Amino acid sequence: MKRCIAKWTKKDRVGYLFIFPAVLVLFVFTIIPLVISFIISLTNLDIFLAWPQFVGLDNFKRTLGDERVWNAFKNTFYYVVISVPIQLIVALVLAYWLYKPTRFNKMCRSVFYVPVLCSFTAIGILFNLILNSTVGYIPYLISLVYGEPIALLSEVKFAMPIIIFISVWKAFGKTLIILVAGINDIPSTYFEASEIDGATKTQQFFHITLPNLLPTINFTLLTTIIGAFQVFDVVYVTTGGGPLYKTETVVQYIYNRGFSAPYDLGYASAMCIELFFVIAVIILIFKGYMERKIARNM
Repeated sequence: MKRCIAKWTKKDRVGYLFIFPAVLVLFVFTIIPLVISFIISLTNLDIFLAWPQFVGLDNFKRTLGDERVWNAFKNTFYYVVISVPIQLIVALVLAYWLYKPTRFNKMCRSVFYVPVLCSFTAIGILFNLILNSTVGYIPYLISLVYGEPIALLSEVKFAMPIIIFISVWKAFGKTLIILVAGINDIPSTYFEASEIDGATKTQQFFHITLPNLLPTINFTLLTTIIGAFQVFDVVYVTTGGGPLYKTETVVQYIYNRGFSAPYDLGYASAMCIELFFVIAVIILIFKGYMERKIARNM
């Protein structure tokens, strides 16, 4: 006991004091809701909170036979697999182009970051108007070529690509800023030595920038993947999950089941738990792979 007290130095106390608010927020708004969500998933609770009954794992069994659940997971995986690499590649290319602290580069970085500050709901409404077949400018331009406007958000082949474009356009600025910081953290002596050896800009990018940027890329990928699996607002505002459920994501379906008829919070909570474990497994596998790759490059 005395040894433990001796280790509890003033410096340690200050450190724990600083992280306490963050831990408290994490516990109150993440850990507790997750536990409550699991408890609700074992009941037939509805939104009216009327005498819930314990049903065990029935809600989880029902999700396995629900075609819309599988469709929602398929759409979500499609969104993640396409949007995350595009966002990273666009941000990485621009970061390598704009990392130097010139006035022009700073202005460009600020402009690219502006959409990040905007509400996804507002951006969704904006694109909904732009792509509207009646008043939208893009359908009007299409009508000049093809003779009639196309309701792009109502077309199965266009709806999800448009949602991916909107998401990438809004979010790549944050990834860009993080990657710029990572590039600027690489010692300039590496680049100077490679220039003396006659390395080209392309060789510097692939043999100096990328290997040293892997920890930053790892962080951005992990956070982007987690966010992409939880996509909701842009889908809800633009397509509502249509047409023919081709853009309905897991979170969208969770919302529809829990907060519209039949108001089945137990079923929606079961899907929340399933989504949590899917994200956790993917992140753990990806994190392990990236950490091994980073270790080999150290």
